[in-house]
Amino acid sequence: MTAFEEMGVLPEIAKAVEEMDWSLPTDVQAEAIPMILGGGDVLMAAETGSGKTGAFCLPVLQIVYETLKDLQEGKSSGKASVSASGSASKHWKMNVYDRGDAMAIGEDGLLCQARDQQGWHGTRSNKAVFGKGKYYYEGTVTDEGLCRVGWSTRDAKLDLGTDKFGFGFGGTGKKSFDKKFDEYGEAFGINDVIGCYLNLDNFEIKWSKNGKEFPKAYDIPPNLRNEQFYAAVVLKNAEMKFNFGDAPFKFPPKGGYEALSSAPSEYCTATKVKAQSSAKTTKATNAPQAIIIEPSRELAEQTLSQIQKFKKHLSNPDVRELLIIGGVNVKEQMDAMAKGVDIVVATPGRLEDLISTSKLGLEQVRFFILDECDGLLSGGYGELINRLHQQIPKVTNDGKRLQMVVCSATLHSFDVKKMAERLMYFPTWIDLKGQDAVPETVHHCVCMVDPTKDTRWKKMEKHIKTDGVHEKDRTNIDSPETFSEAVKILKGEYVIAAIEEHKMDVALIFCRTKLDCDNLEQYLQTRGRGKYSCVCLHADRKPQERKENLEKFKKRQVKFMICTDVAARGLDISGLPYVINVTLPDEKQNYIHRIGRVGRAERMGLAISLVATCKEKVWYHSNCNSKGKGCYNTNLTDRGGCCIWYNEPQLLNDVEDHLDITIDRVEPDMKVPINEFDGKVTYGERRKAGGSGYKGHIEFLAPTVTELAQLEKKAQTYFIDLKYKKKFAVRQ
Repeated sequence: MTAFEEMGVLPEIAKAVEEMDWSLPTDVQAEAIPMILGGGDVLMAAETGSGKTGAFCLPVLQIVYETLKDLQEGKSSGKASVSASGSASKHWKMNVYDRGDAMAIGEDGLLCQARDQQGWHGTRSNKAVFGKGKYYYEGTVTDEGLCRVGWSTRDAKLDLGTDKFGFGFGGTGKKSFDKKFDEYGEAFGINDVIGCYLNLDNFEIKWSKNGKEFPKAYDIPPNLRNEQFYAAVVLKNAEMKFNFGDAPFKFPPKGGYEALSSAPSEYCTATKVKAQSSAKTTKATNAPQAIIIEPSRELAEQTLSQIQKFKKHLSNPDVRELLIIGGVNVKEQMDAMAKGVDIVVATPGRLEDLISTSKLGLEQVRFFILDECDGLLSGGYGELINRLHQQIPKVTNDGKRLQMVVCSATLHSFDVKKMAERLMYFPTWIDLKGQDAVPETVHHCVCMVDPTKDTRWKKMEKHIKTDGVHEKDRTNIDSPETFSEAVKILKGEYVIAAIEEHKMDVALIFCRTKLDCDNLEQYLQTRGRGKYSCVCLHADRKPQERKENLEKFKKRQVKFMICTDVAARGLDISGLPYVINVTLPDEKQNYIHRIGRVGRAERMGLAISLVATCKEKVWYHSNCNSKGKGCYNTNLTDRGGCCIWYNEPQLLNDVEDHLDITIDRVEPDMKVPINEFDGKVTYGERRKAGGSGYKGHIEFLAPTVTELAQLEKKAQTYFIDLKYKKKFAVRQ
């Protein structure tokens, strides 16, 4: 049995993992996989490259597969109110075998929820009353939406109150029977408690709101007086919680009414109705069980690839995954959904389009996963996350609670904490990262770019094309604008110096803006006559070009990939030895994100950051209608323009304070002190013997595992010896 199987992972998935050379679970996987398999919400933060993707993909894939297998075999994984044959349950509940397609019912049978915004979905109780007696139950509106609650007979449709066999009272303050909707009582909404009264002695039906009784609503027609009556509800994007009397009523009824749960057995029967819809063995083709949201298309593609590798040996049924990203023909995605989809990996924009047009259903979502959540929130998708969470049923059709998994660069982010408190259900925090820190496999340093000391910029005829923010400025030789432009020119030369000094054959280069990326790409391509082959990765490049550029870089067909923070978030690029930060990020947490691209898989990495000693005027299109496209307004933002002064010295102080360290400085020649790792480092390779004795976690655990095996053997030997001696003593 493999280490993954020990945690409850299916043998078929464990086999695929083993073929990927994953010998042991990483720390975050060891913590998260059992929690997710056990049904819990999980918040996880760990170092880049720690296996977070596998930590949620493995258990989600397994549960989706097992659910499909149960459906295929006609099993229900939820706790039903009645058995498939209709035998009685001890308690009154809503019937999971008699409900609409999008009606979800909690495991206790008392919470009902339908998240379809377009249609009504109903259900009714697992028992009925008949003959005589006066009965009462309560329904509390627990979320916004449209509700209708009341009583139905055996032949009534689940769409309560629209035929001659059911009686409803709706949130708009109208009673309904036989498609007739008449004013009655008062409108009701969230937190209101609706009392439902059935009088089989006088054949009357009425309702109350928060204890206020309304007058008789209906006389039961003669043809229905000998029928069985079920508690019933129909919902449209709403939720209600019911109490049939097993718990104290909030507003106990008067006038001799008793709880449904107290109905005499001679006037009570188990349901004999046929399931009218959905808790069956089929599911809507366009309604996945899991939705995974990623901040970028590259990360979405990477996650999908992991799922495909993990499911290699799973079959009968097949788990169908779908990538939903912009830049791909939407018809292809819709055709794939028509054939059936179980797991969706998506970027926010295209996902929102398909959901808002009802092309993608949310009624069967079991897992809602936000990867790189801090990136999603900083990208402005917080409101979208809230809307989707509101639309997704909190209880699935088989009675399982919605599970959320949130991955973040750090759980210390205020925005992530607030979102988790609002949306998640008592989440388990798996914070193996703690406060941000630089892994010991990463050597990082700073080179200060000082245009007052390095005056080469004054004599350069050919240099990197700058961003154009100073083209309209009137400057003198010692003005802030002049030094700002000088920094932009010098940084291009410092990038070349870093590449040459360390003989970089492959590196990830971060720039602040898409324009800066384009300018550096053009400069490297022209400067080296093919020596500095490079590609760009940012949001303005066409999707197919981005995909091709990433593949070229991964396959080492080009040496350098130039990108923005958003484009590179979470990318898994194996064996990457070097990172160059042309400009420090404006968020201190992103510094760790960037330099964490190197030093992965126990290989050593070097990250060099170029930091201006003076403020730099840069583009900042926060309030720009065109988001920077075709914008030439170089005024500062406080003057209605699209530029700010970027303060890298302050940003560097913020990073050092955040990490509680002083980052090593290097000179413009980019020579890094060789004694940092005892001179035994080759960037991109594992550390050699000696030095600080760095070991990977497998190598580190090996002696302990050997010692445990020896202790186990010794314990077993002692046990056998004692048992044998005891037997021998008895015979004596």
